[in-house]
Amino acid sequence: MLTIDSLTVRLGGRPILERASATVPQGARVGLIGRNGAGKSTLMKALIGEIEPDDGEISKPSRARIGYIAQQAPSGAMTPEQIVLAADSEREQLMAEAETCTDLDRLGEVHERLLAIDAYSAPSRAAKILKGLGFDEAMQNRPVDTFSGGWKMRIALGALLFSQPDILLLDEPSNHLDLEATLWLENFLKSYPATLVVISHERDLLNNVVDHILHLQGGQLTLYPGGYDSFERQRAERAAQLAAAKAAQDAQRAKLQDYVARNSARASTAKQAQSRAKMLAKMQPIAALMEDPTLVFDFPDPAEMRSPMITLDDAAVGYGDAPRVLQRLNMRIDANDRIALLGRNGNGKTTLARLLAAQLAPAEGEVNAPGRMKVGYFTQYQVEELAAEETPLELMTRAMDGKTPGAVRAHLGRFGFSGSRAETKTEKLSGGERARLALALITYDAPHLLILDEPTNHLDVDAREALIHALNDYSGAVILISHDRHMVELTADRLVLVDAGTAREYAGSMEDYIDFVLGRNQPKPAKKPATPKPAPVSNDRAKEKYLRSELSKAEKALAQLTIQAERLDREIADLAATQQGAGAKRLETLLADRAQLSARMAEAEAKWLAAGEALEGASAL
Repeated sequence: MLTIDSLTVRLGGRPILERASATVPQGARVGLIGRNGAGKSTLMKALIGEIEPDDGEISKPSRARIGYIAQQAPSGAMTPEQIVLAADSEREQLMAEAETCTDLDRLGEVHERLLAIDAYSAPSRAAKILKGLGFDEAMQNRPVDTFSGGWKMRIALGALLFSQPDILLLDEPSNHLDLEATLWLENFLKSYPATLVVISHERDLLNNVVDHILHLQGGQLTLYPGGYDSFERQRAERAAQLAAAKAAQDAQRAKLQDYVARNSARASTAKQAQSRAKMLAKMQPIAALMEDPTLVFDFPDPAEMRSPMITLDDAAVGYGDAPRVLQRLNMRIDANDRIALLGRNGNGKTTLARLLAAQLAPAEGEVNAPGRMKVGYFTQYQVEELAAEETPLELMTRAMDGKTPGAVRAHLGRFGFSGSRAETKTEKLSGGERARLALALITYDAPHLLILDEPTNHLDVDAREALIHALNDYSGAVILISHDRHMVELTADRLVLVDAGTAREYAGSMEDYIDFVLGRNQPKPAKKPATPKPAPVSNDRAKEKYLRSELSKAEKALAQLTIQAERLDREIADLAATQQGAGAKRLETLLADRAQLSARMAEAEAKWLAAGEALEGASAL
């Protein structure tokens, strides 16, 4: 059991935790959540003893091993496999002792203990963890110093998971992971055998892995049973109760104030008025749960543009010595598309994004886009590279050169930077605020296409929900790279898989892709045929199998187009109902797009019908 008792931590004189208390049951899997800057990482550091609390105490089982990723990434000539294996210090010590021990009795004890801790299967367990985190066999045996900072943090995470501490502490473990590695990590943590406390803003992880939510707000801790959706329901109920109590108290306060005002001057009622005045003074105000009013994303809608916006015709793209990172690229991006790029890190998702943003030129083939098309391209590095000494107002004024101060402030207000917040130095902003500022800087000119490469790394759960709503309200096209599948599922209606040196439409759903990554619902390998061998499959059976595959592809293609059509129809209906004048042009463009989509749907439906008829004919033979 992990107990936090009246913990107070102050940093720079400012209280971060103030008499915070919570008890984490042994073996519980706890999601530690709270707004950016609430103090989650500070609490983690207090748990491992890196920060000395000003008051209160933390107690845990005496022999419990706490595991936490150090801030400094591993480095040196060791390989990832060696670093992960070295994380089990007991195994390392026993293996070394077994090599040099001459005392036969002691040697027997060493080997007995090695067997007890399953030491000889350690290399395969280490390799399995590293593979899940994205390291193929060759990468597992490269020197650590050949990897980037993000990959080094993956190695550190792998070493921590391999060491299997009694209390595992994870601070945003998916920040350096792609979707595929995030799915693997979630699956790993589901079966973690000891106590887990994880800081995460991944709604799916918080629903699928944890069984308690520890909410940090205003320096206080509250433990809720269940996952994140359960926490949200409980918090909403609590907010409703607080609102009702506050309304009742406000009504009571108004009555008391009215009585005091009417009766204080009269001798016969002065005492009663004084008594009620004392009641008013002692009445502690009930504060309703307040949401952050600065939690805002509002993308300006672009001018109308006809589809297709971008077409790729047998294009290839790469860098310097690797001019063919991706090839055989054939894509069409329409003005209302919502596309998510899937695939492991290193497969070329960012390369494709840079090609579509015109930051890379095609090595061969063609990329066609209107010259007047504007692209807003967000990368996680932009957040880290914002000038620390400048304010949002200064950065935006320079970006919007020639615009009036009112226009600059109006655009900043779309992203929650109103009043004095616009004049706060960037170094004083939270990670989520810097991410909002970076998004504001790439959208001031109302781009027709937003390309977002991991936009959620610095955002808490509430901020991610606000971003999802803003993307769904935005009328331009969106291309999204994200390991947050909740965001992908709620914003994307087309999935494109970047793999094996090219990019192609993924016909299944996000759920299908998750099953594919985790190896679930895969066809079982055929058993070895007994002798004598069966007769070869007939051409008719092969043909039927092929036709079934074609029918499935046609069905999925038609389903994707139907989703696009439904979204476009809603937009047309909303515009027709609410817009006048200038909206007529936009409506005309949408109607033209809908006509093109209808043609594509008719073509897809014809293919589907033809495939069905062909299969029916083949089955009847």
